[in-house]
Formats: sequence, C-alpha cells, structure tokens
Amino acid sequence: MRARIDHGARSLGICINDYNSHYREVKVNIKRVLFAATCFAMPLAAGADAVIAMNAVDERGVGAPIGQVTVSETRYGLVFTPALRGLSPGLHGFHVHQNPDCSAQERDGKMIPAIAAGGHFDPEKANKHGTPWGDGHAGDLPPLYVAADGQAMQPVLAPRLSMADLKGRSLMVHAGGDNHADHPAPLGGGGARMACGVSR
Repeated sequence: MRARIDHGARSLGICINDYNSHYREVKVNIKRVLFAATCFAMPLAAGADAVIAMNAVDERGVGAPIGQVTVSETRYGLVFTPALRGLSPGLHGFHVHQNPDCSAQERDGKMIPAIAAGGHFDPEKANKHGTPWGDGHAGDLPPLYVAADGQAMQPVLAPRLSMADLKGRSLMVHAGGDNHADHPAPLGGGGARMACGVSR
C-alpha cells in the first residue's frame, strides 16, 4: 500500500512539474505574440488617415464649410472618402492641385475662385490631363459623385498617389464633370472651381 502511495505522489509531482513548465512556456509565447503585435502596429499608427476640411469657394474667396474628405493609404494607393454636402448633383471633376492655397486671385482683370491652388499636381511634368491610373497628371482623380440630395459620400481610389504626395497640396472640386482628357475642353472639362481644401 505504501509503495502505491509513494508511486502516486511521484506521478503527481511529475504532472505538477510538467504543468508548471508548460505554463511558463505559454507565458513566454504570449509575451512574444504581444511584442510582435506592438511592432506591427507601430507603422500602422504612423500611417494614420488625413482629414481635409473642404469649403465652398467663389470669386470673393473661401466661403462656408461643406464637410471633409478623409484620405487613407492602402496597398492599392490612396482612398479619398468624402463627407460633403451642399453640392450640385452629378459628377464633378476632383483633383489634387499643386499649392496649399484656396484663395481667389485676379487674372485678366477678373477674380478667379481658388486660382491660388495652381494647376493639377504634376510632379512628373506630364503636362496633360488623363486617367487616375494613366500617364497624365498625378493629381487626376476619379470624378466625385454627388447624389440628388447634394451629398457626396462615395470613395474614390488614386492608385498612383501616396500620403507623402498630399503634403502641402490642395484638393479641388470643379463645377463640371471630367472626361479624363484635354479635348474637347482642357483638363477634363471641369471648368470653374467650386470647393477646395488644403492638406497641410
């Protein structure tokens, strides 16, 4: 009987030691997983979304706020997600412009809305308007869709842009649409600038 008790005690001791060893191993693995998750999360935090406040613009300058556009960086390029209101329904030219300034300026004796923003962002000097995925201006985005209630909520993708490209630029909404060409009208036929925001 005593031999059986001693054998049982030894078996129990082995089980306890095995359990303690396994428990220590699990704790180490959990720490490793948490450390790895923290390391992977750090670059994600560095690539946080950019929010661009948008305002109506006219020949008098920058007007009332109309909402914002949130820009997110993905492996496919930048995603521009609008939350805008008070716009005319339909498709509108939507572009990244060169300068971080939405002011009106005089040209040929006439005040032009948001002309201080300069032309479309064109770091490669393509000097032509084109598709978002083509070889034209890098700032040429897909058209902005505005619903019948005057709100724009549909995101668009800019496959050639990164978040670094946005710094010190402006985001523009035009009165007309965009055929991604310079004919029959230049710059897609977007025409007048009706809303603008600056990316710092």
